[in-house]
Amino acid sequence: MSLTDMNPPLVVDEEELRHARAQKRERIAKWVLPVVVIALAIFMWDRIVVWNDIPHYILPGPGLVITTLIADWGMLSSALVVTLKITLAALSVAVIGGVGLAILFTQSRYFEMSFYPFAVILQVTPVVSIAPLIFIYVENRLAGLLLCAWIVAFFPILSNTTLGLNSTDHNLRDLYKIYGATRWQRLRYLQLPTALPYFLGGLRIAGGLSLIGAVVAEYVAGTGGIGSGLAFRILEAGYRLNIPRMFAALLLIAATGVVIFTAASLLSHALLHKWHESAIKRES
Repeated sequence: MSLTDMNPPLVVDEEELRHARAQKRERIAKWVLPVVVIALAIFMWDRIVVWNDIPHYILPGPGLVITTLIADWGMLSSALVVTLKITLAALSVAVIGGVGLAILFTQSRYFEMSFYPFAVILQVTPVVSIAPLIFIYVENRLAGLLLCAWIVAFFPILSNTTLGLNSTDHNLRDLYKIYGATRWQRLRYLQLPTALPYFLGGLRIAGGLSLIGAVVAEYVAGTGGIGSGLAFRILEAGYRLNIPRMFAALLLIAATGVVIFTAASLLSHALLHKWHESAIKRES
């Protein structure tokens, strides 16, 4: 028997090679395409300003916006900290209150039927219409801002978590009952793990909404001083026709929203990628 017969050549499946190349191209495109599109949009923005000779007090170019952001960084960064504190505090309270209330809803149908309509009313009523009343009855300005942002961020957490807790497999529920599991054991070992993906989906939504609520509340409050957030800086820049500063503040708000969404997405991936179908990567 020859050495060739003893060690047959390895045959590489061309289909597997094509699939591997396609996955590699997809991973590269996932990062490259957004960067290229954003860079192209910024380039077109700059060219439109230059070609049409648009004054900076109407539409500043991207270079002037970045320059203004750097020049006014001391003012804008302190305003960003204020807005970020309100946003994260409102999101934290929304998570605690939303999850806690969702658990109470699943433990008592009568409790859910009694109080769920109030949550829906808060969700469908625009915060712009509620905020003036809040600032009339709540003397502390920071508490009023926090309450406005919480109202906006609360419902996605409550709704998604309630849906997740009610989505457990009925056969597994019956199995837990057969083995004598208590209501809290079923909640801890069955319902909460089932509701986790739903909660994380609501968290991604609530993160952006809490920022929106904080900015809207600052607009309605309309007060300046050391504790002013980015929304007031935008209003102030608008009154002074300092449009580059307006764009710089808007850029910070948008970047903050992206960071919050990215952090929530990374948390979701870290908690789900080993076991949940929505996060497990499989061969196509």
